[in-house]
Amino acid sequence: MASQLKVSVGQFSDKGSKPTNQDSCAVEIPDDVLRESKGIAIAIADGISSSEHSQEASYACVNGLLIDYFSTPETWSVKKSVQQVLTALNSWLYNQGKNERNRHKGHVSTLSALIIKSTTCHVIHVGDSRIYQLREGYLKQLTVDHKTWVSKEKNYLSRAMGADTHLEIDYSKHTVEVGDLYVLTTDGVHEYVSEEDLLNMILENRDNLDKATEIIGRYAQSNGSPDNLSCQLLEINELPSQDPNDIYQQLTELPFAPELSEGMIIDGYRVVREVSCSSRSQLYLVEDTETGLNLIMKTPSVNYEDDPAYIDRFIREEWIGRRIENQHVVKVYEPSRRRRFLYIIEEFLEGLTLRQWMHDHTNPDLEEVRLIIDQIGKGIQAFHRLEMIHQDLKPENIIIDQSGTVKLIDFGSTKVAGIAEITTPVEQTNLLGTKNYTAPEYANDQPGSNRSDIYSVAVMCYEMLSGQLPFGEMPANWKIKNLKESMNYIPITDYVESIPNWVNATLKKATHPEPTERYEELSEFLYDLRHPNPKLSFEDSRPLIDRDPVSFWKGLSLILFLIIIYLLKLLSD
Repeated sequence: MASQLKVSVGQFSDKGSKPTNQDSCAVEIPDDVLRESKGIAIAIADGISSSEHSQEASYACVNGLLIDYFSTPETWSVKKSVQQVLTALNSWLYNQGKNERNRHKGHVSTLSALIIKSTTCHVIHVGDSRIYQLREGYLKQLTVDHKTWVSKEKNYLSRAMGADTHLEIDYSKHTVEVGDLYVLTTDGVHEYVSEEDLLNMILENRDNLDKATEIIGRYAQSNGSPDNLSCQLLEINELPSQDPNDIYQQLTELPFAPELSEGMIIDGYRVVREVSCSSRSQLYLVEDTETGLNLIMKTPSVNYEDDPAYIDRFIREEWIGRRIENQHVVKVYEPSRRRRFLYIIEEFLEGLTLRQWMHDHTNPDLEEVRLIIDQIGKGIQAFHRLEMIHQDLKPENIIIDQSGTVKLIDFGSTKVAGIAEITTPVEQTNLLGTKNYTAPEYANDQPGSNRSDIYSVAVMCYEMLSGQLPFGEMPANWKIKNLKESMNYIPITDYVESIPNWVNATLKKATHPEPTERYEELSEFLYDLRHPNPKLSFEDSRPLIDRDPVSFWKGLSLILFLIIIYLLKLLSD
């Protein structure tokens, strides 16, 4: 059985010498499924003593982070999830206190937190609470106090939750090892306990972390701390399995489906006919025998029955599809009955691929193309909002149904930020789309981004309008180091003179070989495709021989003719 992420936790928080406890601390250990996709979170906060609502502020910081973080999409990275949650929380805290005559009497607190996901520790920090890592007997501080010193005796917080409309968060990540122990403290503890004493008290009481935290807190109080006392300890007991055999066993719990034929019933789905077959998968039109609905069953190819990376991607494709709700993305269903084999159930789309549409519409109207690209864009934006990149956009992966609705299909190459953070021994390689539609940064195995999908959409737009490709046919071996340098944009007006020059400029920007020169957001490209952008101007940078070969050869011939006349004149003299 593959091991899961497991931790031991100890916590202590007390008012100490103060009348009330303005600190807060808590830990959240979710069930196995959410623990794999989101991790385990622990947080500590210290309400500013000069604030009238410090207790409320610290409680809101800790509980707001722990509750809302686990409510963010599983597809989001830890960093994005935390930024979204804390930005909203900071705004709420600030607005709660904005009517106070003295801002320091508002809702202000420090916040330090750890999120342990897979084999990585994500550190989130605002203020002067602290996080330490204890590894192999060495204590290392992972955070920096956000303090500004006015004098040797006087200082103030330079950063805190709720103190300003703009929130700057310290974020870092570190590799986790079994046996690592993390220490979280408020200043009422760490300012009155030396690191040496802290280390000794932890090591002496490591078998009882709750006891260790109380001993540390009480020691700080006896050492003169006038503040609240809060300390947390979190020890890594087990990490997710890194044994390839364990992972393979998990992936192969469901066997591949047998060869299917018309009339066969598998898990309550009657096979109507085979829709398509490739070396990687088969698609069947099936009827749900309970509901009578026509659906698509996608089964993996037996060619990859012993390939863990392929099986992992196939399972992930269903995971991705079930998390996207958008009318321009094919719907993936969770089987309503117990599944005996590995397959994916999708909605049945009657229509044609974008490739077929282009064959049937060789001279489309610009507005007709815009309407299709707008729908493709809405589908892609559904991916991008979930911090996913499709990475395999091409005409064959876009369906136009009988009502004219455009839908994206095939998520086998989709990159998910949240999943990318999960360490696995299964070696994955980038599965890219057709060379003519894949962004050039992939040629050198550089990471893709939203701009990579924008490139693919713009190439399809160009091809729909002209029947050609913006850089011509890419070489068969397109994964070469100097690919970007060899790419020269061909103005679409070379093929369709009626296309406005500002549309040409829009397409050139969207397909620029350098990702940083493209549009940052897909919405910007879609807008400029309909509205002339005065900041864009088209300049054909190709050599004259490529831009206007007739004029080039005429000019060259004239020059040669003049040279000959000149030489003849010299000879006659």
